[in-house]
Amino acid sequence: MKHQMIHTGEKQYQCTLCDKEFSVKSNLIRHQRIHTGEKPYQCNQCDKAFSQKSNLMEHHRFHSGDTTYQCNQCDKVLSKKSSLIRHLRIHTGDKPYLCDQCDKAFSHKNNLMEHQWIHTGEKPYQCNQCNNAFSVKRNLIRHQIIHTGEKPWADSAPPPQKKKHFIMKNGKGGEEERKIEMKGDRKKYK
Repeated sequence: MKHQMIHTGEKQYQCTLCDKEFSVKSNLIRHQRIHTGEKPYQCNQCDKAFSQKSNLMEHHRFHSGDTTYQCNQCDKVLSKKSSLIRHLRIHTGDKPYLCDQCDKAFSHKNNLMEHQWIHTGEKPYQCNQCNNAFSVKRNLIRHQIIHTGEKPWADSAPPPQKKKHFIMKNGKGGEEERKIEMKGDRKKYK
């Protein structure tokens, strides 16, 4: 019966935080880790932890030396061919994932999906300390610092500043040159 729901499209499991629906309970459980930040799969050789078992298994390949895909541009070593293909987009600037709402282009599918939440208003990343929710995971991580009091750059150099000049792919096969003028914490694009 459970297997048949995959084919019928019936989705009886719903996330209580963002209303996303699933036909398989294990997919709901895995999805909820987005909201909770839970990473139950711990590497027994280092301090890394993962939200999915498959990611831990892939990580183990680094420790075992089974990494077989090396970038010919920067010598980075990856454990899967698909990871190498994704990585190569850093060097080529290829952005095959296009937003159908605003034509913004992305090099990774998950970045496109996260971007589309801006258009839908969906905010699946919820702070477990307060009611704030975010459409972008890194914004949740940055926000959570206010609860911990942590100052991640207190004993070291501050994070590197973003480039003040860059070439931007416009998603229509062309490029635009842009400059950023920094004024305090505010950015002005030219």
